[in-house]
Amino acid sequence: MIDLLKLQAFLHAAESLNFSEAARQLHISQPTISHHIKALEVGLGVELFDRSGSGLRLTEAGLLLLPRARKLIRQAVELEQMMESLQGQIAGNIRIACSTTTGKYILPKYAARFCNRHPNVRVSIMRCTSEDVVPRLLESEANLGVVSYDVCGKAELKCQTFFEDHIILIVPASHRWAEQAYIDPSELLEERFLIREPSSGTRQVMLAELGKHDIVLDDMNIFMELGNAEAIVKTVEDGFGISFVSHSAAAAALKMGTIIEVRVAGFSLQRHVYMVQKNVREANRAVDAFWGFVHDPSNADILRMAES
Repeated sequence: MIDLLKLQAFLHAAESLNFSEAARQLHISQPTISHHIKALEVGLGVELFDRSGSGLRLTEAGLLLLPRARKLIRQAVELEQMMESLQGQIAGNIRIACSTTTGKYILPKYAARFCNRHPNVRVSIMRCTSEDVVPRLLESEANLGVVSYDVCGKAELKCQTFFEDHIILIVPASHRWAEQAYIDPSELLEERFLIREPSSGTRQVMLAELGKHDIVLDDMNIFMELGNAEAIVKTVEDGFGISFVSHSAAAAALKMGTIIEVRVAGFSLQRHVYMVQKNVREANRAVDAFWGFVHDPSNADILRMAES
């Protein structure tokens, strides 16, 4: 039977490719790490690391073991948490896969409040693409997911509305539109645009609203495509173009006055952000508590911030 301590030593060494670093992370000596890994190799009858050459590399057997080691360690932790939950306390780790910019601003506030209420819970927010969230849930790599597209019709998922995100048009503070109450949608065609990547929820909302006014992407002057909302805000600040972004991503720059929100006549850009989990999963009191905590009345101020 595989010893979990030896497996944990392998996991840290495999991820850092450095026995000394693995020892530091586990607060044990390097000879102990080497002993654990050698014993694991003997027990499995394979070499897990190629120790020749200048650096450490995983062998084919090591590469095969790595994802399974992660899963076994995770399951062991979850088993301990399940046993703790039987004692009536809320404890354990919650992993949340988040693919939205707004979620990145809102989730840490929720997590901090939740952990203050339940100090034996640790929340990890996993930043990933929109395509990664559901697979991570289904593979049990994440307990919860936050997405900006509706997955509530999927039989394998349980879904609830988290909050409503507002998308705004931002321009540099010196822009000629800065003093205007509104602009006409046709005026958008005159400007250089910065846009998000194709999988971005912000981009999809923008294109849907533009389509209502008979504007398609090919009609626009696309200056640059960026995969990060903060990078877009900074580039707009520097005067290189204009963009549609989540209000949360632009809030700090708007407050400083380096960018300006411009309203577009007839435009309404909102999207629902959803929290999801597997419909059938192992019992986890911490996850259940966080799921209910999302709409606790004490969090109304955070939701107002998201929806402003």
